[in-house]
Amino acid sequence: MSEKQHRTANLCRHLKQATIDAPNDLAVAVQSSHRLIPFSAKNFRYQELNFSQLDQQSDAIAHLLNDYGIKKGMKAVLMVTPSLDFFALTFALFKAGIIPILVDPGMGVKNLKQCFIEAQPDAFIGVVKAQIARAIFSWGKSSIKHVITVTNGGKLTRFAMDMLLAGDSLASLKCKYDHDEPYPMVMLADDEMAAILFTSGSTGTPKGVVYSHRMFEAQIEVLKTDYQIENGERDLATFPLFSLFGPALGMASIIPDMDASKPITADPATLFAAIDHYQCSNLFANPALIEVLGKAGVTDQHIHQLPTLKRVISAGAPATIASITHFSKMLTSGIEVLNSYGATESLPLTKIASSDLLTTTDITDAGGGICVGLPVDGVEIAIIEITEKPIQVWSDALTVPAKSIGEIVVKGPMVSRQYYRRDQATVAAKIVDGEQIRHRMGDLGYIDDMGKLWMCGRKAHRVECDGVGSVLDRMTYFSIPTERIFNVHPLVRRSALVGVTMNTLKRPLICIELHSAATAQQQDELFSQLTEIAEQHAYTQGISEFLVHADFPVDIRHNAKIFREKLAIWAQEIVNKRG
Repeated sequence: MSEKQHRTANLCRHLKQATIDAPNDLAVAVQSSHRLIPFSAKNFRYQELNFSQLDQQSDAIAHLLNDYGIKKGMKAVLMVTPSLDFFALTFALFKAGIIPILVDPGMGVKNLKQCFIEAQPDAFIGVVKAQIARAIFSWGKSSIKHVITVTNGGKLTRFAMDMLLAGDSLASLKCKYDHDEPYPMVMLADDEMAAILFTSGSTGTPKGVVYSHRMFEAQIEVLKTDYQIENGERDLATFPLFSLFGPALGMASIIPDMDASKPITADPATLFAAIDHYQCSNLFANPALIEVLGKAGVTDQHIHQLPTLKRVISAGAPATIASITHFSKMLTSGIEVLNSYGATESLPLTKIASSDLLTTTDITDAGGGICVGLPVDGVEIAIIEITEKPIQVWSDALTVPAKSIGEIVVKGPMVSRQYYRRDQATVAAKIVDGEQIRHRMGDLGYIDDMGKLWMCGRKAHRVECDGVGSVLDRMTYFSIPTERIFNVHPLVRRSALVGVTMNTLKRPLICIELHSAATAQQQDELFSQLTEIAEQHAYTQGISEFLVHADFPVDIRHNAKIFREKLAIWAQEIVNKRG
């Protein structure tokens, strides 16, 4: 790549190339079901675009957006359900140099409003439901000047558009601004803002991550090299952002009929039908969805085989070995589930194949953390001492010895440089390293002798005890190692480490969610057994306080990220009542 190409980029160049190489190959397919008819693989409809059609439609919409007054450098909220329009709109925004603002609808109304206050969007492009919410909750009221409603094939009267606080429908604009000429793709500087992706808020207040085309290019390169995704593949994409990488990789994105903001509510039969219909070679799904699919596809009576899959990619939360083992029964022998570690600020960073993950079970069960594998190409991972203080400039002296638990810091071309209009958050999370930026993940872990990274939980979830004198007083407890030790008990579904104040001192307490209800006597017996277990492991010595919680609060998307902050408040209230 020449020096000039290094300075400017646009990920849509990959779509243009696919249009040249394989114009008639499938680029996008969207599944929809006849919901009133009993389930059958024949009850599904599929809308399709090939690469040439996707390129032409996104060109036409890019022209349309400019004609409507939405220009390069403006920011546009995009709240459109996965559909053909979603793909055409997204690529159109990128082609035109308009900055898409992508949010997770599952983050809640309050967080969404705060996101739009910070992002100050110029335009709002959304489905009817999103437009109604925008009008009711006054999202972006002070900054939004352009409103486009996407009806997914339906029609809106002028009265309906007026009720949505003016604006126009995408369908009407297509008729008004008719273009069939190619769009001159805008090239942006390597680190110029190309998109704003908000974190989900499952581990804190959502923050807008500034994405550049160089970051997108780095992610595409990793998917090609480390994950060996090839042109002509077909991917069942259950996460909208990942689905956009399909056409950029020369791979068709198959969008199943499901609520993308709540993947664990998906009907497994619907996803299996899409995989079978298109003979998908790749599946992207979070660990919770993999568990749902495994339970549905593997029963005592039948195993639903998925012979066309040659790769399964899982990300978003730590996967359980049990769910991967169960799900893998549907795959052809030798096909791996590839678990990825990363975050909105930097993804992917590491990967580990399911066969390798299975060999780490004993270490994990003994409190050694969860192995998330080796860094992908171009990524450097370091472990530094745990501190809440900002670090302005990187130094190798910040690192801790091998196998020591500390804060995970990453560097690589897919690592973001800043948050949007969140200077304090940027200072807290970023470290300058020459011309590059290192990102503090907010996670704790260590690197083993083989260079593999082991996760030990969020920095905010550790419990540092107060006082002096006893073993307990000198302890710092980490969520993943601590919880895993208790999770191996057959009655425990999952556990959560929280810190509570007892007699003015900070102490660890374990919240327990059981597989089934237990009497008070059974709970007392369980707590006694868990106390004995705690004393057998270095990571849990001194823990003797337990509470049973009926149903842990968890994030909607992954159903795996436990809201320990809420549990800590609940546990403290009970401790206070005890006196």
